[in-house]
Amino acid sequence: MAGSSRLIIARLIWNKTVRLSAVLWRIISGVSNPKTKQVWQLLGQSLNHLLWPAVCMNCRESICETDKDLCKDCWDELLFCTAGDYCPRCGRDASRYGLLNGACPDCQGREFNFDQIARAGIYDQSLQRMILAFKNGRTELDSTLGFLANSALQGADFYGDIEFFVPVPLHWSRRLVRGYNQSLVLAKQLKHPTAKISTDLVRIRRTKLQPAMASPAARARNVAGAFAVRRGHNFSGRKICLIDDIKTTGATLNECAKTLRAAGALKVFALVLAVAGQKQ
Repeated sequence: MAGSSRLIIARLIWNKTVRLSAVLWRIISGVSNPKTKQVWQLLGQSLNHLLWPAVCMNCRESICETDKDLCKDCWDELLFCTAGDYCPRCGRDASRYGLLNGACPDCQGREFNFDQIARAGIYDQSLQRMILAFKNGRTELDSTLGFLANSALQGADFYGDIEFFVPVPLHWSRRLVRGYNQSLVLAKQLKHPTAKISTDLVRIRRTKLQPAMASPAARARNVAGAFAVRRGHNFSGRKICLIDDIKTTGATLNECAKTLRAAGALKVFALVLAVAGQKQ
């Protein structure tokens, strides 16, 4: 009975505050004097912050409404993770002055099935926490992560070449459990004047989780033959950009790119939120 009474009281308080807020905003919309309107707007914003305080989307600490979704500490960490030059072949940290033929020393002599990669940052601190949360139900982070991905995309040399965004697919059983493919959610946030999203790359075999693999070779074996292009779809002569959340050894991206090239793709690029394994 006591619980029921508390629920009724909470509903009454909620209804009153909603009505009060609505009245305030009606008053504001009807005020013509700029200075008076500014005073009412400040009052309305203060009430709004009191009733529904803004919190950081990453760490859940209280923030000001002007902080744009993240607290200062999370923004500082994010700027650290997204700053710096990187190798356009593997995505790892590298000085632009240390590149030879467009690749860092670690990439020399290595074969990649994708032509270039763009990244938003490194898999660390605030960015790491946001990506993990995004993969585990926090889809409301798509706008913030989408902003980072778009910044990386628009700075990539291959931006103008892209014809299709192809999200790295999940196996249907994992997608059923999770409820969504985070790479597809991210792809829908990307802005491009002509490129379209294609979901014609599919995962035909359920693989073990890549972080459980002990070595780059084991990761490559784990995803070998795991992807296919839908029957009847033709990527012949197309320029594709794969979309994924994290690149570590690149085994998944390599296998996806290999499959797309076998289907006729002319160029295959990659865009990821973060690159891990900086010391590998």
